[in-house]
Amino acid sequence: MEQALKQAQQGLALGHGGPFGAVIVVENRIIGAGWNQVVHLNDPTAHAEMQAIRKACQHQQNFNLAGAVLYTTCEPCPMCLSATYWARIERLVYAANAEDAAANGFDDNLIATEMCKPPEKRLMPSLQIMRDASLLLFKAWKSSDQRTDY
Repeated sequence: MEQALKQAQQGLALGHGGPFGAVIVVENRIIGAGWNQVVHLNDPTAHAEMQAIRKACQHQQNFNLAGAVLYTTCEPCPMCLSATYWARIERLVYAANAEDAAANGFDDNLIATEMCKPPEKRLMPSLQIMRDASLLLFKAWKSSDQRTDY
């Protein structure tokens, strides 16, 4: 966790974004690290956890981080938590919680709430079109000999 805190401090010193840092560890070795770079990169997905996951996957040359531990200075937002699950990270360790983040201007409760609603009840208008064409893509993927399951 100390290394995650140092990542956050480095990002703050550079003015790159919010006060967040993360590291990913496998067998007591850091394989990915990052700080929030949303402002610096003009990228709303450049959260500390996302940066660390990207670097860890590059390091491992694999999208599957089974056996890894994510240390982060704050409980992950819905996007980062989802990415943590997609990466198959084994364990999550965090310092501040979502309430602490919200009290300091980083409130993601709206997103978490919206994700639980059916599309037609969300604040953002959604329209489903061309489902049959998209289902053909799934069919092609399922029958592909180049498919990699994840």
